[in-house]
Amino acid sequence: MLDAVMLTNDHNSVCRLLALIIIYYYKCVQQLGLKFSKFLNLFYAASMSSASSLRLILCTLFLSSLFLRHSVADVGTAAHYGPPFLPTACYGRDASQFPSNNFFGAVGEGLWDNGAACGRQYQVRCISAEARGTCIPGQMIQIKIVDRAQSSVSRPSLAGTTLVLSSKAFQVIANASAPFINVEYQQ
Repeated sequence: MLDAVMLTNDHNSVCRLLALIIIYYYKCVQQLGLKFSKFLNLFYAASMSSASSLRLILCTLFLSSLFLRHSVADVGTAAHYGPPFLPTACYGRDASQFPSNNFFGAVGEGLWDNGAACGRQYQVRCISAEARGTCIPGQMIQIKIVDRAQSSVSRPSLAGTTLVLSSKAFQVIANASAPFINVEYQQ
């Protein structure tokens, strides 16, 4: 009898959790432009096809994978800088440090890590800016870290950013007239 009561309480907790998830999905479904009644019918059919709470939870997890965007990237800001680039904090006056495509950059203090950032590669994309239309949609670049933003010879367009991209790299993902942009970056 006690096991049945505990199962009922667990089942009620699962139902409350699922109700919250349905409310969240309702908002997601609206953003995707789907009809909520169709979504509820799918959800109800999946939950009623089995008396097992485990199947209901698995169905919920599957539905969550359809609506949630998973990202392992970080978000920060990026400025840009132009020549002169030498000497750098990472490689001094060695001109061979720069990639042939000139997609390189400097890191702010949060990523500097006492010089451990030197040589790291980051994928970077513009996600927003102060002025509408600054980001170039669908563009992502890969940069090599060659310097520390705080001590770079050439001053960035804005101090204190997470990344400072070479002008060439910056203009691939954003309008070059912008002093800084908000970026998503991943090593």
